[in-house]
Amino acid sequence: MPYYMLGDRIRTLRKQNKLTLEALAGDKLTKGMLSLIENNKAKPSMESLTYIAERLEVDVSDLLDEVSVQELRNILEKAEKIYNDNIDPLSDKYKQLITLIEPHIQHLTQGYESARLLDIYGRSLFHDKKDGWQPYCNRASHMYDQMNLTSQRALVSTFRVQAKFFNHDYFDALQLFLAERKEIETHHAYIDPLTQLDLDYYEAILQYAVGDSTSAVRIMEKAIAFSKEKKIFYLVSDLYRLAAAHGMMTGAAEKREFYKKKLKQYAEFADDTELMLFYDLLTVMTLINEEQDYKKALAMIDPNLANPQKRDSYGPWFSLEKGKALFHLGQLEEALEWLNKVEVPTYIHHPFDLSILYIKDAYIALCYLELGKQKKAITFSKVAMEHFDPLPDTSFKQFCIEAYEKINQ
Repeated sequence: MPYYMLGDRIRTLRKQNKLTLEALAGDKLTKGMLSLIENNKAKPSMESLTYIAERLEVDVSDLLDEVSVQELRNILEKAEKIYNDNIDPLSDKYKQLITLIEPHIQHLTQGYESARLLDIYGRSLFHDKKDGWQPYCNRASHMYDQMNLTSQRALVSTFRVQAKFFNHDYFDALQLFLAERKEIETHHAYIDPLTQLDLDYYEAILQYAVGDSTSAVRIMEKAIAFSKEKKIFYLVSDLYRLAAAHGMMTGAAEKREFYKKKLKQYAEFADDTELMLFYDLLTVMTLINEEQDYKKALAMIDPNLANPQKRDSYGPWFSLEKGKALFHLGQLEEALEWLNKVEVPTYIHHPFDLSILYIKDAYIALCYLELGKQKKAITFSKVAMEHFDPLPDTSFKQFCIEAYEKINQ
């Protein structure tokens, strides 16, 4: 590092510690000598430099490095505050993070602060739709490995996998995840229970996404058993939700009802409003898809749609179910009104969720068929087929195929 920077660093750290020249000089340096050092007019000996570092409660390396650990900590503190701010969805926080971290990239070579800043920087580039984010995540992963920070390493891995998952490259996402998991298990002799559950949960999600329900169920049930064994509630609700959704998708009524019951029990125990909403949605879907009790379904749907908080959380799903129920009751115009309100949220990427929502186009097509509007029926049946084509086989996809064949005979 250039010599003229040293004095600036000592003066900055002295002021941060609220020390006067006399206090820092102590009994081994004079105020005058320290002033010359701070103004870059004198170069301290290694002995003097060690003494100054001790008085400032930092390592000598913090004075000699171009960016000290304390400065990186200050930058990281600002970065974490921006990164974790979810108050304003329209904020340009990723641009702010790129601007904050970019000038220091070349100095991020070791230590937790460097690894985490590289981690956040790579994520910010991705979210800001900029290329070249992968090498920064790779560097962060390598540094986490060196420090044996397993949970942080796993979080970077799942983020890299999500990047492919969000593009609906489900097979590539699974292959990358399996490679990352093998890498983590090779380099980390001990994986803490929470990270273990995270890895199992993500693998189950990805196996479902590619249509390998056998592997998904095995991993999911292993994770649920592991949670019970370790008495850990972390991710239990998500695992129950996934298991119940699988039962719904495959028509496995016994398993669906078993995990629905578990969901309800956990939601009541944890006073989890969101989870109770999901339970209500599964109940409504069962009433419509299997029991054909459309009036009872509507009696459950309407209160959920009337509540603004519930409507914000599950509005598209309950609107869809209302449209389906009205269709089956022969109220076609009203059914179309509700079905046309359904929009697939941009954050939805899993084939299970997409299958549930994409079914709306098949129902719209059937409404138009019943209304005698054949051209519109054909158009929407084709849209439904296009949406379902890349998705794995489920009862929802089968319904779409049957609707298409009926309309296009």
